Amino acid sequence: MNYRTLSHVSIASLMALSLAACGQQAEAPSTSAAPASPVSDAAATPESPATPEAPADADASAAFAALVSEFEAFELANNPEERGRRGDLEAAGQWGDISAETLAARFAAEAAFLERLDAIDAATLSQSDQVSHAVLDYILRFRTELAPFGEARIAFDSDSGFFFWPSYAAASARPRTIAEGEAWITRINGIAGYFQQNTDWMRRGLETGFTQPRIITESAATQVEGLSDAATLRAILIEPIDNLPTALPAAERARLYDAATAAIDNSAQPAFAALASFLRDEYLPQTRDSLGVSETPEGRAYYQTLVRYHTTLDTSPEEVHQRGLAEVARIRGEMETVIAESGFEGSFAEFLHFLRTDPQFYATTAEELLMHAAWIAKRLDDQMPAYFGHLPRLSYGVRPVPDTMAPSYTTGRYWPGDMERGIAGGYMVNTYDLTQRPLYTLPALTAHEAVPGHHHQGSIAAELEDVPDFRRNTYITAFGEGWGLYSETLGRDMGIYTTPYEEFGRLSYEMWRACRLVVDTGVHYMGWTRDQAEACFLENSALAPHNIRTEVLRYISWPGQALAYKTGELLMRDLRGEAEERLGEDFDIRAFHDVLLADGSMPLSTLEAKMRRWINEEEAGNRN
Repeated sequence: MNYRTLSHVSIASLMALSLAACGQQAEAPSTSAAPASPVSDAAATPESPATPEAPADADASAAFAALVSEFEAFELANNPEERGRRGDLEAAGQWGDISAETLAARFAAEAAFLERLDAIDAATLSQSDQVSHAVLDYILRFRTELAPFGEARIAFDSDSGFFFWPSYAAASARPRTIAEGEAWITRINGIAGYFQQNTDWMRRGLETGFTQPRIITESAATQVEGLSDAATLRAILIEPIDNLPTALPAAERARLYDAATAAIDNSAQPAFAALASFLRDEYLPQTRDSLGVSETPEGRAYYQTLVRYHTTLDTSPEEVHQRGLAEVARIRGEMETVIAESGFEGSFAEFLHFLRTDPQFYATTAEELLMHAAWIAKRLDDQMPAYFGHLPRLSYGVRPVPDTMAPSYTTGRYWPGDMERGIAGGYMVNTYDLTQRPLYTLPALTAHEAVPGHHHQGSIAAELEDVPDFRRNTYITAFGEGWGLYSETLGRDMGIYTTPYEEFGRLSYEMWRACRLVVDTGVHYMGWTRDQAEACFLENSALAPHNIRTEVLRYISWPGQALAYKTGELLMRDLRGEAEERLGEDFDIRAFHDVLLADGSMPLSTLEAKMRRWINEEEAGNRN
């Protein structure tokens, strides 16, 4: 879319239990069955010898360099925000053009780029260019495959959408001159046109039967109605003008403030109000009652493509579903072990009830929750040099999710920063409804969203040198979210989980991602109901009911994205285990992590080949 150690209990019995909890009956596999591996058969095998890099072919390298240069110029031409960031004042006042004519031309150009890329043999390039080739292939191939499905017809999901982009833009805008302030005012005035283009696409969605489910649209309409409040909108959009340097002439600052206020009141606010009316009165009544995207025209083929896109693997919904069931069973066994270690006497369900209701596990104020998050973040910061040799320059802060977004927003998220613009990364903690924000899950959340998770990984990627710009700016979900989930487990090594409850919270988060594999495929490919989807989380994890409801809505509204997390994490854990086994006492955890992140996001098969090559080289070096 435009916008995402086993206990003594047998695997077979746990699998049967998880199937029942997830609302499905199926034959449990034998105890010898293993989860489907995300590892590609094409990658180097553990026995492959380390070989020196072959010289790159000069003609192929030149052709690839020319293609990359043209592709990046094309990307920049279609990204006014980035051009504005680079000093183009005209672009700084624009929103992206998503008209039908523009998108058709863009898709045609991307198909032509892909044809040229296919003509270049990646094996004849340098290793760095081979990674760039793989990333560019992923970008262009899936843009081309997804183009016929008309994703612009659905322009929002359960907790985000195009109507939040003005808020995001205001939060990141840093005008420092009169001209830059005027460009921001121009952009405020352009909100109406930007909304109109999205509304036109949604009307096409109504005409063709490709819409969000009614339950998702209801949430979006409520969000837009909240943003339509004049005082709320004015407070959001005026902030860049309020923050103009005080050294600017007072008269000019006053003029810009008056012009921005007029633009908000006379253009932006009516645009939000019109969108709210459209969603509530026109779009909502015509949306579908079904949940799965497979219920839309061509939706089954669309979902199959999304599965491959989000996992980066040539896999199927059925395979992903079975992998999820196996992980649910494995994690459930580890949970039972932790409950026993805690000394709790009672059933699994009673332990969940205890965690969800005992006051000791909940903050009483937003400030208390944020302080807990900040203290955990600083403890993780303290451990980072022991696990990473390369640390990024950009810092991050701990912030509350804005009130306008919090009710339907996830429990936490990372917002990227920008060193050049003086913006720190943001570990966003949701302080809405504190009874649904248990402290025992906060260590895992912090490790995932801040460090060693998204802030660390994303900042390393942004600082890459001697690589094309698109490599720094590409976020491949299976890699990035796989790293985030791997980081939660890495938090065990870093000593961040200090009680059995926090360890159970980590396992609950891992179960959360395992259930995602089951639920996403269940809803979008197997026709599951919302109750079936929520049961997997309610009966197998300590996640709060409110979080479960919002998360399931997210999976309903964003098909396929939830599949990336576990897929990437399983590969990274497998690669680390292999490196530890083969290198023994010579294994260097800092080097392993640095190499894994050193080239930014990439498809999982490319990551596997790279890390296998590194393991081979380290093993060969240790023998010499």
